[in-house]
Formats: sequence, structure tokens, C-alpha cells
Amino acid sequence: MSKRDTYEARTEELLIPICKQANVNIYDVEYVKEAGQWYLRVYLDKEEGVTINDCEVVSRALSEKMDVLDFIDDAYILEVSSPGLGRTLKKDKHLEQSLGEEVELKTYKPIEKQKEFVGILNAFDADTVTIETEQGNRTFQRADLALIRLTFDF
Repeated sequence: MSKRDTYEARTEELLIPICKQANVNIYDVEYVKEAGQWYLRVYLDKEEGVTINDCEVVSRALSEKMDVLDFIDDAYILEVSSPGLGRTLKKDKHLEQSLGEEVELKTYKPIEKQKEFVGILNAFDADTVTIETEQGNRTFQRADLALIRLTFDF
């Protein structure tokens, strides 16, 4: 397990009781480096939507536990937020929750001169994702996908 995976998994373990008490769900945890700075990002979700207060409660409780356990060697910034309306679907649990929703797919390389596709998420497995487009069902290899996210209209 990589350092990143270890940090994300340990953080998620700490979050379980915190989120249960705060009545929110863990959507995702990521440990990433951007512009030379490490970020530990926690994304929360709940049926009626996450509030700034939810984020603050979880952030304070998690920060206290992280300070005591101090298992991340690098200096990092802790961010706690909602995944947003156009949330990225990274994990199978995200895809499962989004079946029947409109999604946007972006591929690494063009497929039939196109890198962006929109449709209703119909199915997925370990290797593929299938969406329903105006032209019918279309199946993509997950290895070819750079991004899957929910679409949203303003």
C-alpha cells in the first residue's frame, strides 16, 4: 500500500465515528500534492445536503485526532467540504449511487474524434462503464476514462 493510500485509509478510519456523530457520510478522502503543497481532502455528503456547519464540526474533530496521532510525515492542509454538484465518480460506491443519473465522461484519447460524452449511467463493472446516449447504449473501458462526473444544469 502506498503512503497516499495508507494516509487516506487511516484518515477514513478516524472519520467513521466523527461522521456518524455529525450525521454525515464520507464521500471520499484524498491525499494529493498540488503546486508543491500536500492536501488532505475530506468530502462529506448527506441526503439533504452538507452545510458549512457540518464541515466545520467534522474538520475540528478530525483535526484534533490528527494532531494527537500525527501519522502524516509531510506538512499538509486539511480541507473538509461537500463533493459539489458536478462531483467526480471515482469509486464503485459512487457509480452505484449514481445509476440512472446523467454523467459526463472524458477519455484520455479521442474515440471517434471525441473525448467528451454525456449520457445516463446505465451500468458498470470492474472494466467497463455503460451510458445511454441519444444514439443508444455506449460502453467504455474504464482504463480509457480520465474522468466520470455528474452533470448539472444552472
